[in-house]
Amino acid sequence: MRILVFGGAGYIGSHTALELIRAGEEVVVADSLVTGYRRAVPEGAAFYQGDLHDRAFLDHLFETEKIDAVIHFAAFSLVGESVSNPLKYYDNNLCGTKVLLDAMVAHGIDKIVFSSTAATYGEPEHVPILESDRTCPTNPYGETKLAMEKMFHWTGLAHGLRYVSLRYFNACGADASGNIGEAHNPESHLIPLILQVPNGKRESVSIYGTDYDTPDGTCIRDYIHVTDLAQAHILAVRYLAEGGASDIFNLGNGIGYSVREVIETARKVTRHPIPAVETPRRAGDPARLVASSEKAKRVLGWNPVHDSLEEIISSAWNWHKNHPDGYAEN
Repeated sequence: MRILVFGGAGYIGSHTALELIRAGEEVVVADSLVTGYRRAVPEGAAFYQGDLHDRAFLDHLFETEKIDAVIHFAAFSLVGESVSNPLKYYDNNLCGTKVLLDAMVAHGIDKIVFSSTAATYGEPEHVPILESDRTCPTNPYGETKLAMEKMFHWTGLAHGLRYVSLRYFNACGADASGNIGEAHNPESHLIPLILQVPNGKRESVSIYGTDYDTPDGTCIRDYIHVTDLAQAHILAVRYLAEGGASDIFNLGNGIGYSVREVIETARKVTRHPIPAVETPRRAGDPARLVASSEKAKRVLGWNPVHDSLEEIISSAWNWHKNHPDGYAEN
């Protein structure tokens, strides 16, 4: 198949593009490079720089490359920024995706895998979270992702589009080669923030809240290796190519680790004391977010293999210690 990875110069997109190439697929990457990096695009992928909103760009891309399916990563994803600047998120995530779907329908491309989020659920009713659970986002980021899912649904009914939406939790880690990894500016994810301490980029890491109803009082999250996420996207594309019906799947390890456990594991991996500073809770942080991925395992045949927290942090550290400034280095 010839697969378009939109947002393929970003963190998860670049890892997915790399795994697709390793799996023998033909890969086309499109990215605006607003938050992505040209150096993250794997060798062997065709690359087009352009914006999701640009219909002429999309028409040219679909006319030049005979695309069989699209994997869509091109969305803004900072929760805090979405609260302070919601219209930016509605414009990019929702309006941009509308233009993409217009172009796909016009060019007869009927398969899309969508990078969604656990933020569609909001505060969970129970743990582990199931795909059938209530969706009530607590921020514009989650709200726009949920609206995108509904856009795919209604477009499918009207135009025959089939989609898979992958709702995942805390993506982390890096490819085993150490050539690509996580590089956000600003950084907001826990593991890269922790690893900035042994890298000399910050003096300590903050623990937001130590009075949650969890064994050690800190928030518990479901961490999933980015390579396992990439494999799930490949399985989803193949599921659609084989005629699978539109569906939604959670992705996670089903194992929750607390903030303290993550910091302690990072200390072990890096052999650095990594000072931690306890600070008050942040508004809107649920105590526990853990996914049930049984449906993805049953229907897609997905089986995460990099599920050890120590392995996840080791792969991240291998990237960060050799690329302390991410892709900004010479």
